[in-house]
Amino acid sequence: MKLTPLLVVNLSLDLNSVCSPISSPNGTELPGKMQLPACVSLLCYFVALCCKEAFGVSVTSDNVNIKAVEFGEVILSCKYRLDKKDQAVRLEWKKLGSSRDVSFVYFNNTLVADLQKRAEMVDSSIRFRNVTRADAGTYRCEVSAPHDFQTFREIEINLNVLVAPTVPVCDVPSSAMSGTVVELKCRENEGSPASVYKWFKNGVILLESPPPNARVTNTSYTVNANSGTLQFNTVAKVDTGEYYCEASNGIGKAQKCSAKKMQVDDLNIGGIIAAVVVVALVIALCGFGVFFAQRKGYFSRRKPSEKESSHKSATQKENDFKHTKSFII
Repeated sequence: MKLTPLLVVNLSLDLNSVCSPISSPNGTELPGKMQLPACVSLLCYFVALCCKEAFGVSVTSDNVNIKAVEFGEVILSCKYRLDKKDQAVRLEWKKLGSSRDVSFVYFNNTLVADLQKRAEMVDSSIRFRNVTRADAGTYRCEVSAPHDFQTFREIEINLNVLVAPTVPVCDVPSSAMSGTVVELKCRENEGSPASVYKWFKNGVILLESPPPNARVTNTSYTVNANSGTLQFNTVAKVDTGEYYCEASNGIGKAQKCSAKKMQVDDLNIGGIIAAVVVVALVIALCGFGVFFAQRKGYFSRRKPSEKESSHKSATQKENDFKHTKSFII
């Protein structure tokens, strides 16, 4: 309720100072009957405020924070009471955006086009027959009664749509070397509220904090139920197996990805040494072949023989003679 500056000043007055004894100019207190009008005026003012709130239009709701499962039914409750019954009432529903921008939901006694097939008005409330995640948000019910003492009232209702999780995407490496750090990932982004995750190996759940006597040989792993990661700090050969994760948020059925096998192998030191020896031998043989070819002169330029040189000289002289003869003619 918006108050005028004068009313704000009146409300800020100290009630004791208003109703305290009033003195005459000569210092004597005035009779009590002369002090009464100030107290009565202030009391009447507060009564008028209460009457304005009580006798104007009022708006209420059965639930201002609603949770509904997606594709289910939900009612946004809005009820109003009028001081004067026989009058035209304007009812509007609006949806508030993230930046408080407003879009109409119910206007001029009609639901907007995209809601007409899956929602209906029940008195002044809205009934969704098939609510979707796009319907989540804050709604405002506004009632205007022009002939009431208080002509306008509104109420905001928050709708939270709960969405079941979808099949998560699992990232499981097909192979790994023992002793290394390996991380398996699992994620789904549709569920609301956000999903929590569980990891399974060969159909057996991997606990977030395995007990010391657990039947898991390698307990150097860490499961993060919120992010969906399974990390082996030092993966071992015994960690070979089929892994999958499960996502759930309490809405609908839990969803799991297909199992994928991860093969962990020990580091083959002998194989690495043998490979290094083979590469060294190949390099040595190539070097010896280049050295041998160079010694045999395969990489040097071949000098022309004497016969080829004399033939080339005779041909050059003949060409010079023909050129001279043609010039004389």
